[in-house]
Amino acid sequence: MRKIVIAIDGYSSCGKSTTAKAVAAELGYAYIDTGAMYRAVTLYLLEQGIAFDDLPRVEQALHELHITFKRNRKTGRNELCLDGAIREDEIRQMRISNLVSEVSGIPAVRHAMVAQQQRMARKRGVVMDGRDIGTTVFPDAEVKVFMTAEVLTRAERRQEELAAKGEQVAVEEIVENLRKRDHLDSTRTESPLRRAPDAVLLDTTHMMIDEQVDFVLERVSATLFALAVGAGPERNGNEVVV
Repeated sequence: MRKIVIAIDGYSSCGKSTTAKAVAAELGYAYIDTGAMYRAVTLYLLEQGIAFDDLPRVEQALHELHITFKRNRKTGRNELCLDGAIREDEIRQMRISNLVSEVSGIPAVRHAMVAQQQRMARKRGVVMDGRDIGTTVFPDAEVKVFMTAEVLTRAERRQEELAAKGEQVAVEEIVENLRKRDHLDSTRTESPLRRAPDAVLLDTTHMMIDEQVDFVLERVSATLFALAVGAGPERNGNEVVV
């Protein structure tokens, strides 16, 4: 069966990563968490004491750091490795969340990460989630989904994730962080967060994860069927017609 690229974009804490991981597992595809890559760059710059506005040093750092993903056999999940060490927990901390949008808006960082993401998925058969997958990284992705949810719902989800890792953060602080990131991500010059014209909108405010996964898989099935019969998916507005 032909392999495709599935692009899942949208705002933070809408369930993008969890949904993308489950879809990838169901299809036997690779999963790439592009947001984790920008978080890793942010962590690296902080640990090296590199100012975000020191562009020559930032560009040098991009040639020095090495980002990969390693599959955890116990959990079945890919974990981010920075220079060979698993840093999954560190990159999810609030201190990184507070700064990652600023770092991801640096053109040199954006160009470097997009190029690496495109290399990772050059053979297709991949589910990739982020902010600009369907618009910049893979504008030719066969399936595009743009996820959103009410900000308070997103904040409560993020609070639960942090609490599970032992980090207690007030929901008000998380709401402020999300709104700031939404603004920075949507207004940056380089690859802003926006819904691709051919992306299907998915509001997850009142949805369970399994419903989100089923939503994406239904569109994948429709697209694969259309490709199998040789017609290719025909789009009518935001719906795939087969």
